[in-house]
Amino acid sequence: MTRHFLRDDDLSPKEQAEVLELAAQLKKDPYSSQVFAGPKTVALIFDKTSTRTRVSFAVGVSDLGGVPLIMDSGTSQLGGKESVADTAKVLERQVAAIVWRTFAQSGLEEMAANSRVPVINSLSDEFHPCQLLADLMTIREKIGDPSGKVLAYLGDASNNMCHSYMLAGVTAGMKVRVAGPAGYQPNQKVYRKAEEIALQTGGSIDIYTDPKLALVDSDVVATDTWISMGQEAEKAQKVKEFAGFTLDSELMSIARPEAIVLHCLPAYRGYEISAEVLDGPQSVVWDQAENRLHAQKALMVWLAERSKA
Repeated sequence: MTRHFLRDDDLSPKEQAEVLELAAQLKKDPYSSQVFAGPKTVALIFDKTSTRTRVSFAVGVSDLGGVPLIMDSGTSQLGGKESVADTAKVLERQVAAIVWRTFAQSGLEEMAANSRVPVINSLSDEFHPCQLLADLMTIREKIGDPSGKVLAYLGDASNNMCHSYMLAGVTAGMKVRVAGPAGYQPNQKVYRKAEEIALQTGGSIDIYTDPKLALVDSDVVATDTWISMGQEAEKAQKVKEFAGFTLDSELMSIARPEAIVLHCLPAYRGYEISAEVLDGPQSVVWDQAENRLHAQKALMVWLAERSKA
């Protein structure tokens, strides 16, 4: 049976831990797995601009003995002259996996439904699950087992990063606290799913409109841009609506003194996070960015091994 990774809860708590343990091994010994030796080709499809995702997946496929085939919807038939389903049926006969950074989650679901090779969501408008594997890997490196730790996410609680923090965080047994302005709250279906997972893992999920409440005794503090791709015209309005949510030294003083700071990047200093915090001693964003490579390699290996005929 082919395994796909379209959203964070596609991995059970046990499976998530397996991927993270494999990521740590691959970080120590980068070329120990050659799952794409042949070399096999992996399709990397980008509908959105990218730096970290493009580099980390391309390097990761190469490290695993494969060839990264970078594509985009502007220079292919995908979603235009050819349906997603038909594209999947073409690709599955020629590549070992499909990695897609796109807009609608429904497109990824259609791709996976028509593919006999693993399909990986490298970002959609609803979720960013590969980022969370890197984040959890970084948490494990810096503060140990994430189970029982408090993770506070501040900012746009309606975006893909927040949804992934909720699902992946409780899957790891974390106590997830989300704080966003009243008009920017999480999708209720995602929230209910996070609650359901938390009952199994001992984690928890709480939603606030006051960032200070979310930060009390937090071990990990995460934020993200207020203006996602395609929302640039809303910048002035969002800056007003997110007043008080800038992660600065004053807010960080509420968290535990040893708390670490995460940001998936790119960051906009002075908006969602201050330069003092982003570039300060509690920030681990550069390790976090590097860990995209190791976590995604582990994910590709894990999916390939479990999708063998």
